[in-house]
Amino acid sequence: MTMPTVRAIDASEQVFDDPSEVALHDLLADMNLRQRFVIVERLDREPAGHHYMQVYLNDDLSYQVEYREGGADRHFQAQVPRRPDVIGVESVARILADWASDRPGWRDALPWVPWPSAAPGPQA
Repeated sequence: MTMPTVRAIDASEQVFDDPSEVALHDLLADMNLRQRFVIVERLDREPAGHHYMQVYLNDDLSYQVEYREGGADRHFQAQVPRRPDVIGVESVARILADWASDRPGWRDALPWVPWPSAAPGPQA
């Protein structure tokens, strides 16, 4: 039996191994203010548990998207504002699907900034 390379988990703790692009889109489309997040993890990377992308639905229906590729210094986030003229999650779903499929270009789709714990700060 082949082990999955990607695993998605939603806020209700449903697990989807090697989800299709349609399944990833549907997971994002199903998010709401009670079911606020989807995490997609790469299972074929080391260290385990440190290669993922997460999408979180903010109170204003904008998205916070983050990804991590190993250590804390490789943890980034971006904000995707809610656009009233656009209905749907297509732009975020495309980035998530490109990341999960290891396709190039997803890093250029958003203005990524270091996750706060990875940002340089004053030295003690």
